[in-house]
Amino acid sequence: MNLNVIKRTLGIAIVSLMSMNCVAQDIIARQAPSDRRLKDLKSIKINNTMSAPDLSQPAADIYVDWKNDHVTSVSGHVPANFKVDLRGFCMPTPSRQVTSNFGRRWGRNHEGLDIKVYTGDTIRAAFDGKVRITKYNAGGYGYYVVIRHPNGLETLYGHLSKIIAKENMEVRAGEVIGLGGNTGRSTGSHLHFETRLLGKAINPAFMFDFEKQDVTSDFYVVKGAAMTKGAVADATIKQMDMAIESNNTNDVAYAAEVEEPVKQEAPAPKATKSSKSTRNQKQKSASYKVKDGDTLYNIAKKHGTTVAKLCKINGIKESGLLRKGQVIKTS
Repeated sequence: MNLNVIKRTLGIAIVSLMSMNCVAQDIIARQAPSDRRLKDLKSIKINNTMSAPDLSQPAADIYVDWKNDHVTSVSGHVPANFKVDLRGFCMPTPSRQVTSNFGRRWGRNHEGLDIKVYTGDTIRAAFDGKVRITKYNAGGYGYYVVIRHPNGLETLYGHLSKIIAKENMEVRAGEVIGLGGNTGRSTGSHLHFETRLLGKAINPAFMFDFEKQDVTSDFYVVKGAAMTKGAVADATIKQMDMAIESNNTNDVAYAAEVEEPVKQEAPAPKATKSSKSTRNQKQKSASYKVKDGDTLYNIAKKHGTTVAKLCKINGIKESGLLRKGQVIKTS
């Protein structure tokens, strides 16, 4: 064989091997991030499975009964400044269009959000939970589903064209529970979505941002006084109140859902000039350093004042967050 032919053949073989090696390395490089992402997703799935709550009796520390008859027919106790865990959520629908907000509408309360969906669109459970009600109400919700969740909330999905979930069924966040529709008192296909705590309707917009398809915060605190409904043992109420006081809620979003009770005090006896001077001096120097778990409501209660007065003295808002070590003037 000609020497030049041999040289050409060897050269072509070497170039081919180098090209194949480069292509192989490029494929491996592209696959590596995918493999890491897949590993992360598997880890997340395993962690979520390990921490999955018991759904046989969701929020049993709040609700003392389980009835399948009516939306607001519940009994239980919610401590003051109750914290709702919004992690592990799923948006009920991918639709971003809110067609009607929470509040007064057509002369009565509209106790949820209306989200634009079409008949047959899938509707999913917002959190893990247990289905409490699946019914039809011709003059209102139409076909609707109510789910109780371990975080204390109950979510309602109304005007469905079809109910897929069954009463007393345990469901996971994102599981299909029904199909969008136009049943009941409705003027067009949409999802009527409610969030309730111990039967009380809370504006879902405080927790769910449909436009961004996300929750507003990891936690939501119903700021205000404790709520009790129905027959609840005093020991249970005391236990729950103590539990909530031990939680640190400084780094979560607050919203005034329940009005602060105004403390009525008997008029103080008329003071002399010297006692007035001493009292004024004490008032000027009165202050409090914020600790873990403190709220404006708790601080006001400890110092015999109101949240409104604390906000006025310190130039802060009721919705503002407190920082550990922050000094608050109390009078």
